Amino acid sequence: MRGTMMNFPLTLPTILERSGKIFPRVEIVSRKPDKSVVRTCYGEFYNRARCLSSALLRLGLKPGDRVASMMWNHSSHLEAFFGVPCAGGILHTLNLRLHPQEIATIAKHAGDRFLLVDDVLYPVYEKFRQDVSFERVIVAPYGCNTIPEGSLNYEDLLANSDADFRYPAIDENDGAAMCFTSGTTGFSKGVIYSHRAIVLHSFCCGLVEVFGMNEADTILPVAPMFHANAWGIPFAATMLGARLVLPGPHVDPESILELMVRERVTVACGVPTVWIAVLDALEKNPTKWKFGNPIRVVCGGTAPPLELMRRLDRFGLHIKHLWGMTETTPIGTSGGLRAHMRDWPEDKKYDTRAKQGWPAPFVEIRLMRPEGEAPWDGVTSGEIEIRGPWIAASYYESPDQAHRWTEDGWFRTGDVATMDEDGYVKIVDRAKDLVKSGGEWISSVDLENTLMGHPAVKEACVVGIPHPKWQERPLAAVVLKDGAQATPDELRAFLAKSFAKWQLPDAFVFLDAIPRTSVGKFKKTALREQFANWKWEL
Repeated sequence: MRGTMMNFPLTLPTILERSGKIFPRVEIVSRKPDKSVVRTCYGEFYNRARCLSSALLRLGLKPGDRVASMMWNHSSHLEAFFGVPCAGGILHTLNLRLHPQEIATIAKHAGDRFLLVDDVLYPVYEKFRQDVSFERVIVAPYGCNTIPEGSLNYEDLLANSDADFRYPAIDENDGAAMCFTSGTTGFSKGVIYSHRAIVLHSFCCGLVEVFGMNEADTILPVAPMFHANAWGIPFAATMLGARLVLPGPHVDPESILELMVRERVTVACGVPTVWIAVLDALEKNPTKWKFGNPIRVVCGGTAPPLELMRRLDRFGLHIKHLWGMTETTPIGTSGGLRAHMRDWPEDKKYDTRAKQGWPAPFVEIRLMRPEGEAPWDGVTSGEIEIRGPWIAASYYESPDQAHRWTEDGWFRTGDVATMDEDGYVKIVDRAKDLVKSGGEWISSVDLENTLMGHPAVKEACVVGIPHPKWQERPLAAVVLKDGAQATPDELRAFLAKSFAKWQLPDAFVFLDAIPRTSVGKFKKTALREQFANWKWEL
């Protein structure tokens, strides 16, 4: 016997309607390139997103057409997050920090038909425009307010459209958004998120164990909207009626801190390198920024150093570390301390907070080794395999990547981890980043996190470099704090308190900056290439 419940579709128009009717006065704050601030609200956003849907349909948008966006985090980009999929299209957020030729390659692979671009980013488009064939280029006045000849003015399109239109028929399994992976594993691969996946993921974001966001929150997504849809926050915040603060192109630590204080932010999200820089600014000027409330800092992308958590806590910025990927929409785990852990010693609580948490609801994780599934003992490591309602089942038009999924339907992530008896995941490393030394495996992540606990170290990145005797040995690239000093012997002695001698880096190099990927992660491939011919002392 079947249940008697309605078969109600999980689609984005329902979220858009809810935002306009239930939360019309809730504010959306956008910062422009000149650092001026523009304030709008969900009521106005609702009307403008519907006007965008209407305009795209008048331009000939058909179901499943891809509309690319190359925009900073601001309210017009938020309108595209809903206006495109609510018209039946798929919004493809282009990573504007990639090389222009790579952007062109991705746009062509995706089959993007239209382009939405900020006026200040039009020069980036011009670098690859000869390599793509967008039918329409729609320019959003954002900074310079000039519309190049042959382009459509975003504001004029909306002004000449009618918000009173009927949504086209949309199935909950239709595509709504598209992102390409950052390419750190060799080349970018496309993921299409369905309406159903995004809606379910948005519910997940509201859980206390995940982002814990609600209509009382003010949320600052430092993560770019082209990086896994800013971790799903634009969709979830709109569904839940949370106030949004969108930082535009200025994500330096001082600009972030100024926004957090002035707008009384309660939740912020970004990769660890963002918060390392924020901590550095706070410690240099400990009285400059005063927060009126504790701030929940959602951190992902890579594991934040434990010492970063400790030191940010002193300023009222409390990191919650979660794990996910572009392929997981991106939430894979939820985290925090369980009730029975509240009275644990502080060091033990920090050790738990530094883990990646436990599988989010409806997400299943297993750790696989050559001999089978690894036990949940907190010691035995294996590759994370994952499945769930917002986990990708394939890449877009990439049949050569079918091996990333097991025969029984699990996605092979490439991350190596342990799980303890409470289900807490602890990432050991990316499989490709483990240092393979003399038949043993060394975790670069553990070495990095410990190094960044040294009082002189601002950033550290460890990579495996070819070695004539041991296959590979770890090399540590270190950025020191301003005015600080440290020698390789000092850093090696500091690590020796926590690691066996054979696990310690054989080489230390001091850099002004560590190379980063387009989404702010350490770019280990660049370091491996830079130091590939390192002269080891044998």
